[in-house]
Amino acid sequence: MQKVWSVKKYDKEKINELVMKYNISEMLAKLILAREIEDVDMFLNGTLEDLKDPYKMKDMEKFVERINKAKENNEKICIYGDYDVDGITSITVMYKFLKKLGLNVIYYLPDRLMEGYGVNTGALDKIKNEGVKLVITVDCGITAVEEVNYAKSIGLDMCITDHHECADKLPEAVCIVNPKQKDDETFSMLAGVGVAFKCITALAQKYNMPKDSYLKYLDIVAVGTISDIVPLVDENRIISKYGLEMMKETKNLGLKSLLNIINFKSIDSTMVSFGMAPRINACGRMGHQEEALNLLLSKEENEVKELTQKINEYNKTRQEIEKNIYNEAVEQIEKEGLDTQNTIVVSGKGWHHGVIGIVSSKITELYFKPSILLCEEDGECKGSGRSIPGFDLHEALMECNDTIDKFGGHAMAVGINIKKEKVEEFKEEFEKIAKEKEVDKIIPILNLDAEIKLDDVNKEMVDSLKELEPFGEANKMPIFAFRNLKIDSIRSLSEGKHLRLSVKDNKNIINAIGFNMGVLADTYRIGDRVDIAGNLEINSFNGVDSIQINIKDIMKSI
Repeated sequence: MQKVWSVKKYDKEKINELVMKYNISEMLAKLILAREIEDVDMFLNGTLEDLKDPYKMKDMEKFVERINKAKENNEKICIYGDYDVDGITSITVMYKFLKKLGLNVIYYLPDRLMEGYGVNTGALDKIKNEGVKLVITVDCGITAVEEVNYAKSIGLDMCITDHHECADKLPEAVCIVNPKQKDDETFSMLAGVGVAFKCITALAQKYNMPKDSYLKYLDIVAVGTISDIVPLVDENRIISKYGLEMMKETKNLGLKSLLNIINFKSIDSTMVSFGMAPRINACGRMGHQEEALNLLLSKEENEVKELTQKINEYNKTRQEIEKNIYNEAVEQIEKEGLDTQNTIVVSGKGWHHGVIGIVSSKITELYFKPSILLCEEDGECKGSGRSIPGFDLHEALMECNDTIDKFGGHAMAVGINIKKEKVEEFKEEFEKIAKEKEVDKIIPILNLDAEIKLDDVNKEMVDSLKELEPFGEANKMPIFAFRNLKIDSIRSLSEGKHLRLSVKDNKNIINAIGFNMGVLADTYRIGDRVDIAGNLEINSFNGVDSIQINIKDIMKSI
């Protein structure tokens, strides 16, 4: 589907004001305005000294007091986490630090396929039988009202540390450290590992420990923060920026081993998002979540080497399973003409629970329609759904709740359980709701930072964009519009998968790459005039650096 390009408009006075105040280029000033950065000075010049006082967070005093009590009484502590990258890194940071404090600490990591997300009573029974007195949740627990009550009934204290949205009723825990609480006025967009980092910072201050005792974990904190797609502004920007720098000289054997096997050209947020996160997440998706955690905790080089190889294989297996489900889903969609409807709901026997969410994302991206993929198993259908901007998936499912066993999530992503005999009824109801909300009239919008000419592009200009790094949520890599470029050469790469072309404007010529756009090699011809939207980047090949456009959209010039 052709996207509508929306090019940002700027206030010239505001641009000049930023240029003069911070001695930056006009383009950089525009990009800062486009991102609606509130504290420009902190965004450009923030340092570790700008990290906020952890004791400003609600219940942090109570958290530190309870840990101190456990330390004095030599109580056994269990850290209860989640199986995704944020959860794995949160456990790593909390576990390593509490061990350094000399505490008697273990961890519990639920099985994604058998237990699912969050605290469950069966796990609490196991933890209690281990002789644990205190459970600390990381990256989960804020909705565990009944589970916390159960923990109290069996003699377990619980400290909740989390970053997810809070319901009206909160668990009656010893303490809740979550910046999203209504009466917490600190930075609210931390990842789960960011909250864990705040907790160990507070503990380090309590025991008058040097700053390095907690700052040394910033490389791990950065991995979780970037992977969890939280806005990379304010404290998250500082954590990510300094954590990525530390990663270059990381002392963590697991991280170092992952970096070696990924072999990215640079250590940045892109490497974490597309190289590191998928590998760590693959462990949880394939039911081997403990191996990802063991990798980050291990101090044995041989064990780390073996775990890294396993994790890489899990990721390859995940990719193969994902590819097969995707192909089956697309075949089903085309065969049944589902691409002509407002919504797409497909199901398959034996589809892997751990990867259908990724496939749903790809289906939604391909057809620009809300999609739900269901795995059929013993008369039950478990699934994942993804939406498009402008259609609240969670709200829509609330309206067809009579056909669903249970579901959870938010506007753009959900998990869902339906009885097999209810699936067809659900499909009809879901489609009807989407039709009423006029999903077919929602047009994909590509937000562009600026329209520029090839005359404006040089290495200095592209290098200046690095001042915005690390890129991520709320600070996306800039996308520029180039108009009326003439195609000088065009071909497909990787057996027709990708598009490679060179384009020119007057005397200037530049290369462009379109990943997964190989089919367009037959759509355009040399000499055609095209408009291109894309990122500017430096491509290094055979020791030679050249500027290229990474295409996000292309269309014939009017």
